[in-house]
Formats: sequence, C-alpha cells, structure tokens
Amino acid sequence: MKVILQRCLEASVIVDNKCVGKIDKGLMILVGFTDGDSIKEINYMVDKIINLRIFDDVNGVMNRSLLDVDGSILSISQFTLYADARKGRRPSYVKALRGEDSLVLYNLFNDSLRRKLNELNSHSVVEEGIFGADMKVELLNDGPFTIL
Repeated sequence: MKVILQRCLEASVIVDNKCVGKIDKGLMILVGFTDGDSIKEINYMVDKIINLRIFDDVNGVMNRSLLDVDGSILSISQFTLYADARKGRRPSYVKALRGEDSLVLYNLFNDSLRRKLNELNSHSVVEEGIFGADMKVELLNDGPFTIL
C-alpha cells in the first residue's frame, strides 16, 4: 500500500464535469494497492494518517493532527503510484493490484477511515473520488506539504 498525503486548504475532484468530492482544510490522499495488501496495512495507515502531527499549532510548529484541527480527507485511488519507469519509455504497472481487488481495498480503506473518525467522535469528513474514473483533481496545497 502506498499513500501520498498532501496537506491542503481545499481540494476537490470532478468527474464528467460534476464535483463528486470536496473538502476544506485537511488532507488530500492518493492511495494505491499492491499484491499482499490487507486490512493489516489499511489499519496501520488509517491510524498513521489521522494521528500524524503535521498541522501547525499556535506557535507555528507542526504539532497537531487531523483530529486536532477537525480536518477532512479527500481520498483518491491512484494505481499509478506503483508505476515503474526505470526501463523504456512506457511505465509498467505490474506491481499495481488488479482493479477489482484494488476496489475492494479502496472501499475498505475509506470505510475504515470513516469508522475510526466516528469512534473518536471526530467531525472530520471523508470524501472520495470515483474509482477507475477519469478524475480532475484540484488542490490548494498548504505549505506546500507532501508526504509519501
């Protein structure tokens, strides 16, 4: 499982000229899966994402988590995180999990984020793109700040 987190002031995803997901302050997440990924990796990543202290406190120090700032999440599936462009001119995607299997894990990941945030009585929202669709993602990165 690979995840790219981008701290944002706002982010949205458009499919067929319709906004299907939009957040204000929080995290835009690109997520991809590979063979062998399971609920174990998902649970680890969910815990890491919501508790990672990457938002500024009153002193401008990155000391606050998504939970602390009531930030939201925009989750976007992206199999290209497993692209291998070391040989030739066309990337290989053989390490990316097949679409149908990846969809199951992507839904499980988003459901796990929502469930964990709900358990913690968070007001955070989880929005998502449409798996496999041609998505136009807009992001106002706060920083810029990006973590793999």
